[in-house]
Amino acid sequence: MLELEQTPLKDCFLLKPSVFQDHRGTFLESFSQRRFEEVTGLQMEFVQDNQSSSKKGVLRGLHFQKGKYAQSKLVRTVAGKVLDVVVDLRPHSPTYKKSYKAILSDENHHQLFVPAGFAHGFLTLSDKSVFAYKCDQYFHKEADAGVYFNDPEFGIDWEFPEEQLILSEKDANLPTLMELGL
Repeated sequence: MLELEQTPLKDCFLLKPSVFQDHRGTFLESFSQRRFEEVTGLQMEFVQDNQSSSKKGVLRGLHFQKGKYAQSKLVRTVAGKVLDVVVDLRPHSPTYKKSYKAILSDENHHQLFVPAGFAHGFLTLSDKSVFAYKCDQYFHKEADAGVYFNDPEFGIDWEFPEEQLILSEKDANLPTLMELGL
């Protein structure tokens, strides 16, 4: 069983898999192409799986790929807890420049479907996180892009002291939406 919850952003949704628990621990089906298509109505081929680990306070994002290499992603937290954030950067979308955030953890097992044309980022809230995601396009360095995580245009509350955030040099220097001309 896979439950779909529509988010306030067009085409973006939270997926909640059934989790079976007993005295040994838990079991869940983390992905089934058939179930994904049945619940979402989308037919897409995921071609690349990525995984990262981060310590508490690490913020990765907001990232996206441009043009014909724009990626849809199915993201989840394998271990730990993150605040996952997406922003709709599709100019003709009714939810353009709107953001959505969700807690993804190894306890709730929720997954977020991030459509192509969205910026995506996450902040590790636990001591350590292992974050995994499926992409429907291969990574292309020339299409790699991002927008500053704290762009006032989005008004995202990261729910974490900014002075304690750990950012890569690249992420700390990403342009704002206005600087990108979007």
